[in-house]
Order: sequence, then C-alpha cells, then structure tokens
Amino acid sequence: MSSSETSSVSHSAPKKQLGTSAVDQRFAGRVVAITGGAAGIGRGCAEVFFEAGAAVVIIDRDQATGEALVAELNQRRSQSVHLIVCDVAASDRLQQAIEQAAARWGRLDCLINNAGIHPPDTPIEATSNAELQEVLQINFVSTFVASRTALPHLRKTGGAIVNMSSMTAVLGQRNSVAYSASKGAQLSLTKSLALEGAAFGVRVNAVLPGNVNTPLMQSWAATLPDPAAALQRIADLQPIGRMAEPVEIGRVCLFLASNDASFITGQGIEVDGGASLDY
Repeated sequence: MSSSETSSVSHSAPKKQLGTSAVDQRFAGRVVAITGGAAGIGRGCAEVFFEAGAAVVIIDRDQATGEALVAELNQRRSQSVHLIVCDVAASDRLQQAIEQAAARWGRLDCLINNAGIHPPDTPIEATSNAELQEVLQINFVSTFVASRTALPHLRKTGGAIVNMSSMTAVLGQRNSVAYSASKGAQLSLTKSLALEGAAFGVRVNAVLPGNVNTPLMQSWAATLPDPAAALQRIADLQPIGRMAEPVEIGRVCLFLASNDASFITGQGIEVDGGASLDY
C-alpha cells in the first residue's frame, strides 16, 4: 500500500552477513526485496522467504508496521530482515530503495512487486482521471520502475521477478475498472519483461491471487453496505469454502523464485482456490 513517504534510510547502509534457517534452506544465501512487504500478502511473502533462509528487504511506506515485523523476525534470526521506508508512488525514491536493497547485502536475487491499492467499489462514471492515475501509478508504474531498477542486479545473480497481479487481470471485476486495468498491465509487463530477461537468466512471472484474507480485503469490504456479509460471500466463492491466507500466496512466490521453477517464465500463475471455475 502506498501513501506519502514518512522517512528514509541511508544509501550507505553497511553490508551484513546473510543468516540461514535450520528449517528450510531453499533461499539461503540469497536476498529478496518485497514492496509493500509490511502487511497482507507482502508480509506473507516476507515470512515465507525468511523461513526459507533468505535475507529479506521490506520496502513499505508504513514505518511502524514494518519495524514491528523486522524486530519480530530478526529476534528469531539476527540481522536477516531490513526495512526501507518508501512510498512506491514516488518513482525516484523507489529507484533509490531498490538500489539500497541490492547494496544491503551486496546482491539481489528476487524482487517481488507486491505494493498496491484497491479503490472503493466505484463505477466507471464516478472514477475521476486523478483516481485512475493514482491506481496506475501505485499498482503498475511502481512495478515497471522497480523492475527496471532491479534488472541489472538480477542479471548478475540469475535472479527472478515476481509481480503480484490479480485474477481481476483475466476475469475483470464490477465497479473496479481502474484496479483491474492496472493488474492487467502488470500481467502484460510480466510477459514482455520475461522475453528481455531470458537471455540473462532472469525469469519473470506473475501471481494472480483470487480472494485473500488481508487488511486490503478488509478495508475494501468496509466500503460496502454490509462488510460481514460481503466477506462471507467472498469466502463462499471458493469451492473449498474460504479465502487464501497471505502465506499461501507467499509459498507460490517462493516456488517461482527458486530453482524449482527454473523452466518457468512469462507466466501468470492463477492462485484462486478454484473460484474461477464457479464464476
């Protein structure tokens, strides 16, 4: 999620030794940067990659929430998680944040473009140009800018980019034309960038979550007349009778970033609990 920047971190942060986890070593010795990593799906990704042994850089505008997560994880494995406070809507600052992330441990192995917003339930005639531009800036332009900045670093490590798109990119969503369009743009960017990255061993994929139990989902439901009923209807859309939890999306991102997905690029992986089968 993005709003105004609240602080910054020095560009010359010292490099640290990478920590490892005794539980899962699939990403040990590697570095992942996650935009919007302090809460929701981003937090789920941070937790999953941390458990897989990664050093994690969280890029988020919410300093308090980010610091709390960093303290929690670093207590379990010291000096393994770092926060860079940044509003992804500010492209210049986002470029600096990606460079800082790569400099923190001297490498970058994965970028997860997760930061985003979902406007209130709004028909197209009530959507202003300014609102459309805000959604595109935060959801799509930030993905473009962060990927462009990270690519030279990922070429060195044969790394990966994972873009957090949405099932709305392929299904649409009533009264959410700006959001759906921004997510469709992320998916198209994924396919084109995969072609550019392939010659350098850089894989680019997108994850298309369906309904996930996140603060963003809760805040969107709060704009509706009956939030509780809306959330229940959303849960019922899945044949398995519930929404996904953020860590479930994080596990898919880890798979796509790991050597297990070494022959997968340019794909949009639909993670919707089978909901689209019933649509």
